[in-house]
Order: sequence, then C-alpha cells, then structure tokens
Amino acid sequence: MFTANESYFSRIDRETTLFWFRRDLRATDNAGLYRALKKNKNVLPIFIFDTVILDELDDKADRRVEFIVESLRVLKQSLEEAGSSLLVLHGDPIKLFEKITPKAVYTNHDYEPYARDRDKKIKELLEAKGVSFHSYKDQVIFEKDEVMKDDGTPYTVFTPFSKKWKAKLNAFYQKSYPTEKYFEHLWQTKPLKFPSLEDIGFKPTGAVFPERAVKMSIVKDYHLSRDIPGIHGTSRLGVHLRFGTVSIRKLVQLAVKKNETWLNELIWREFYQMILWHFPKVDQAFKPQYDRIHWRNNVKEFEAWCEGRTGYPIVDAGMRELNATGFMHNRVRMVVASFLIKHLLIDWRWGEAYFAKKLLDFDLAANNGSWQWAAGSGCDAAPYFRVFNPMLQTQRFDPEMKYIRTWVPELDTPEYPKPIVDHQFARERVLEAYKVALEA
Repeated sequence: MFTANESYFSRIDRETTLFWFRRDLRATDNAGLYRALKKNKNVLPIFIFDTVILDELDDKADRRVEFIVESLRVLKQSLEEAGSSLLVLHGDPIKLFEKITPKAVYTNHDYEPYARDRDKKIKELLEAKGVSFHSYKDQVIFEKDEVMKDDGTPYTVFTPFSKKWKAKLNAFYQKSYPTEKYFEHLWQTKPLKFPSLEDIGFKPTGAVFPERAVKMSIVKDYHLSRDIPGIHGTSRLGVHLRFGTVSIRKLVQLAVKKNETWLNELIWREFYQMILWHFPKVDQAFKPQYDRIHWRNNVKEFEAWCEGRTGYPIVDAGMRELNATGFMHNRVRMVVASFLIKHLLIDWRWGEAYFAKKLLDFDLAANNGSWQWAAGSGCDAAPYFRVFNPMLQTQRFDPEMKYIRTWVPELDTPEYPKPIVDHQFARERVLEAYKVALEA
C-alpha cells in the first residue's frame, strides 16, 4: 500500500482546487484541466490508483498498470517543468475524498458503469460539504446525446451514426484546449513522491509499449495496409486513446486531412462509447433473443483457444501474440472471436473476459461491442450465419504466412496440434444452434 502522499493530501483546504486525472494522462489539450486552470489558481493535479479496480486484477504482472505508471512519470515531469507536480494516491477514491474539503474538484468524464456510479457518489459527498464537482467531455469528439437520430433516440447502426457524426463535425469540435496558457495557475510545489509498481502491489512485466507519436506513413496508407497482420500497418494507438496520453481532437484533425478509413475507425470507437452510455447492461446480449443460444462451453477447448493450440494456425498465432504482448491485430481479433463463438460454440462472454484480462488497449465499450459484433448479438453486428473460415482468412490476409510463422514456429512439425474441430462440421453445428434459439 502506497501511503507516502496521504498526509499531504489530508492538508488540502478551501484554498486548493483539485484536478483529478483518470483517462486523460496528459497536460496538453486537456478539456477539464484547461477549465480548472482558467477559472482557478492553486490547481493541484492528482491521480488515484483506484484499489476498487486494481484489487480485481488477479495477475500482478499487468502490462496496463505498468503502462499507467510509465505514463504518469511522463505527465509528472511535464507538470514539474511548469513548477508543479503530480500528487499520486493509492486507495478507494470515495474514502479519500471523504477526508478533504477543497475549493473544487475538476475532472473529465468516464462513461463506464463503475465510473459513473463512483463519480455520482463522489459528487454527492463533495456537494454535501459545499464543494463543487465539475466534469467535462475529453476522450471523445461527441458523447451521450450529441449524435442522435432525428427522433431523439440513439443510433444502433454504425453507418447512419457515422454520417451524422461527420455532418456535425466542424472546426469547433476539433479545436485543442490551450492548457499551457494557464500553467502559472498550477499549484507550485517541489516534486512529490512517486510510487513504484511494487508500492501498489504489482511487478514489472518487461513490456515494450507502442510509441505515442503518430506515423504519418501508416495513416496515409491505412486503407491499404490495415488488414495485413504480417506488417506494421496500423497505428497501435489504442492504448494511448484508452488512457488519454494522446488527444482525440488532434487525431481527428489528422484523420480528416489524411485518411477517411482511419477516421472511420475513430468513429467506431465513439459509436461503441455512445452505445455503452445508453445501454450499460453489457453482460447481456444487446439483442435479447441471442441469450437463448445453448452454448457448449467446453472448458478444455476454451483452454486450447486461450493458449493458441487449436490446430488452426491463424487463430493460434493471434492468441499467442495476445498472450506474449498484450496486442492482437484487429483482423485477427475478428478471426479468433469468430472461431471461439462459431467453431467451438463457446459463450462470447468467455472470450470477452479473456480479452479484458490480456489486452493492453482493453476498453469496455469497444471490447464488448466487438465481441457482440462477432457473436451476432450486438448492435449492427455481423449476421449470425457469417462464420469466418480461418483458412480463407489466411489466404487473403497472410498468404505468405509471415504473421503465422512469427508466432507458430513449430508449424509443419509433429509438435503442432491437429485441428480440434472440423470447419464444415462446426459451421453446420453453430448454424443449427443459432436457428433453434432464434426461432424459439
């Protein structure tokens, strides 16, 4: 337990305004920080390692926690260059805020169900003490009810949502927030103590994280290279978007100028965020009739899928890449998800939960939306009768097997397992299972 900064935190009084970093780990172009600094002096930046979240992580060598620590070091340094620092805390945010009475608390929105409930409780406890709580849109261009159907209901199909999104986009929504203009309003302090991974109960993973910089060549050719897993053809900015180490506004400015296909991927992210906001019961099928499917849920086959030993090379390559790096190419994500659901007839929630543990760029909205897309149970999902053929996917997107051989070096040797299920048999089985459930 990291307690080094708790005494400092407990001394916060009505002269101090707090800015609480969460999914926005950068000092530049930060909507909530800009507003806090513009309207207040003595703004103290804080970050809380939320033990309610961290205690749920079974693996204490978690790449995401290590990424957060590294990102906070960069953020702390940028704040210290402005004469301030970052107060890092470790505990239950609600209990921590019960201990203080600052002038005000500023932050940016988090749309996930746990965060919404937590923020509601914190806002209520602060307001009971006469402390205002301000939260702003920062991680998306459009949120909540900003892109809706003409009748005021939320879109559940991507294409019309994206058209309305693009029609609404203008220079105002892409404009950056010039936080640097008000850095003089930051709390001036000497560098504050910073925890190690071990201080918060975790250990190093040795992970190599994607660069924060955008490679222009990748953006320019994204529509040509994004489906080829054997090359570095995607931006790999997912983790930076997840934790806000890059600004969505700056990425959209670039996408509008350089590549509409890349822009569409950013809009998909916002589509799923909007769906999560309006339909937060993510443990259920978006289309209720899909919860009638009778899943086989064979534990041994699930373990073979998790470990990358199904006997289907592209599936196994994807799972091994995920396990080794925390990353999986998006095209391969679709193939492995389809395989688990359609070939093995295993509940999509099992795969969603496994990805939630392993993905460096795990995001509840996108992860849930993508798994339900693969299962056919989600909004604007693939039709249930679409069953990815792993062999054809390999022929189309990894014909020279460059990607596969990177992760499955024992291919073509006796050590590589035989397929655990026949493709044609599996296809017929899953179509019958879906038909029975959906016609019931």
